[in-house]
Amino acid sequence: MKNHKYEIIIYWSQEDESYIAEVPELAGCSADGLTYQEALSNVEIIIDEWIETAKRKGRKIPKPKGKLIFA
Repeated sequence: MKNHKYEIIIYWSQEDESYIAEVPELAGCSADGLTYQEALSNVEIIIDEWIETAKRKGRKIPKPKGKLIFA
């Protein structure tokens, strides 16, 4: 796992009865976990897999934007 700088949003899903971690800058990149920490750990693995897959398929990998600013 690398030290990525992508924004990660973590929230509780009552429907799934788990925490959901999403990476808005990487389309479809998300993971879940029974605890906040587990969701975070799982999504960090998925970020690496997302990037590896994008490289293998020759797709563009977005650079981390850092903090999102809402206007």
